[in-house]
Amino acid sequence: MDTSAARRSTRDWIVDTCLFLFAAGFGLLTGAERVQIAMPEPAWLFNVDQIVAAAGCAALWLRRRRPVELSMVLIALSTFSELVAGAMLVALFTVAVHRPPRTTGIVFGLSLVAGVVYVELRPEPDTPGFLLWLLGLTIQGAAVGWGMFIHHRRQLVESWRDRAARAETEAHLRAEQAQSRTREAIAREMHDVLGHRLSLLSVHAGALEYRPDAPPEDIARAAKVIRESAHQALQDLREVIGVLRAPVGELPQPTFADIHQLVAESVEAGMRVDLREETGGPVPDSMGRTAYRVIQEGLTNARKHAAGADVRLRAAGAPGQGLTVEVGNGALPGERRPGERHRQWRHGQGLLGLAERVALAGGRLEHGPTEEGGWRLTAWLPWPT
Repeated sequence: MDTSAARRSTRDWIVDTCLFLFAAGFGLLTGAERVQIAMPEPAWLFNVDQIVAAAGCAALWLRRRRPVELSMVLIALSTFSELVAGAMLVALFTVAVHRPPRTTGIVFGLSLVAGVVYVELRPEPDTPGFLLWLLGLTIQGAAVGWGMFIHHRRQLVESWRDRAARAETEAHLRAEQAQSRTREAIAREMHDVLGHRLSLLSVHAGALEYRPDAPPEDIARAAKVIRESAHQALQDLREVIGVLRAPVGELPQPTFADIHQLVAESVEAGMRVDLREETGGPVPDSMGRTAYRVIQEGLTNARKHAAGADVRLRAAGAPGQGLTVEVGNGALPGERRPGERHRQWRHGQGLLGLAERVALAGGRLEHGPTEEGGWRLTAWLPWPT
């Protein structure tokens, strides 16, 4: 059983059948014309022509598997057999469709040489050999040209398909990258929004745990702060989730003016915070949001890792000079107090996300221990004129 035929589609069967009928019909017409004009000499050559033509047409069913080999055999037979010309044309067409142009050119050149040999071996007394060869060149050139046109058209369609597949892959990658950036942005917002509130809850819950004998007024005040912080955390979480569910919109963002409320919440939680604001004009919203996140992260880390320490905040800057935000759980530069020592907070995912946020804003972020034994977080943000 021919495995190549088993893999043929319905369209392939139709095409192969049509080409087989063309080759057979071309041979029959040529043979009928030969009978009407003059039989070849010797007479047995016509019988050989018919056998060769029939074998050539039958061999066309293998043209998809071995197009070059089949065409070479048929070209060799065409040097003395004129009835095999139809099968040879189909073979030339197949090579032009399925093989590179270089291979097609070589096979086409050999077919032209075979035409010269045929004219020399079987000359026609009434027709010049040059005209016969020119007629063969025209017919063979038409078959090869049509096949090369189909070959290049298929290559063009294949290139379009590859380009479409690459474009689809690139679009998929861009969508994944956009989703990844969105997830990172949401993670930063969730950390910034909930980290501050939960740290307040942790401080007051810890105070109630270690001071169960505290006065009722202190317990009530701590419980109130816990309730308000939990309520505000849920409110912030609802806002973030609401924006995620909405078709369009941005995550809720604070401004520079909200820093005072942030400090007030920390003071109400029992922290000692000293805020110094030295800005030479209204802070732009985008820069103010970044400054707010820097201070929020600094207060949260100080509350978690340096409980009881004095926290110093300073926001200073002016248009054209930039905005500098400093958060330290010790004295700021030039304000060291004798004997003052504080614990340091540790690195975490919050500082990594904060560094990315500051870098996106075009600024710089520095953090590390101070000579006084404390810890300082410093950010510089560009402030255009």
